[in-house]
Amino acid sequence: MQRWPRWVYGEGEDPDYRFTLANERTFLAWIRTALALIAGAVAVRALDLGLPGWATQALAGVLAVLGMAGGVVAWLRWARGERAMRSNAPLPDNRAGLGLTGGVVLVAAVVVVVLVAVA
Repeated sequence: MQRWPRWVYGEGEDPDYRFTLANERTFLAWIRTALALIAGAVAVRALDLGLPGWATQALAGVLAVLGMAGGVVAWLRWARGERAMRSNAPLPDNRAGLGLTGGVVLVAAVVVVVLVAVA
């Protein structure tokens, strides 16, 4: 039986199942984070935070984009990690995680600046 994606499973041997399950748990943690960012975007739009309209729109948009990016990163990290384990290669780096962290920190900084300016 062929497993998908073939570029992941078509190479190497199955690793110890515990490593595969740990990789899947990490994938799910990234998905939870992505869903939380999207829920944050919905909350910003639904609640009156006392922010100017442009700030509310921008904040919700950035959170939604970060959430979508988190979902893509989750899958790519899972696939690259699984392929590395199957090939007995070093695990890939986490540059995407650094980018998402930077985005969240930037959003938080903008919120603080806008809240201070509005007050």
